[in-house]
Amino acid sequence: MKTAFERIRHAVRTIPEGRVSTYGAVADRAGMPGQARIVGWALAGLDHESDVPWHRVINSRGGISVRGAGGHLVQRALLEAEGVRFDAGGVVDLDRYGW
Repeated sequence: MKTAFERIRHAVRTIPEGRVSTYGAVADRAGMPGQARIVGWALAGLDHESDVPWHRVINSRGGISVRGAGGHLVQRALLEAEGVRFDAGGVVDLDRYGW
């Protein structure tokens, strides 16, 4: 039986390149509805070089949640490299890019 963190990592790995998902949607996909914070904790423990595409998970408002020293800049750059666009306020259109 997989642990909660293993289920979260698996769910995040299914997010296609160029798309994003929210913490809550990942929690739902991992069989943990209402547990968005646990998703945040699981992803916060990953380093930037992880094979889990942590950068594809954003908050429910379409924004990047703070991730340590400069982590938000890394996340935005990774998303933009995949074709995800941000508006002037730093928000992703979830209707367009959400998965």
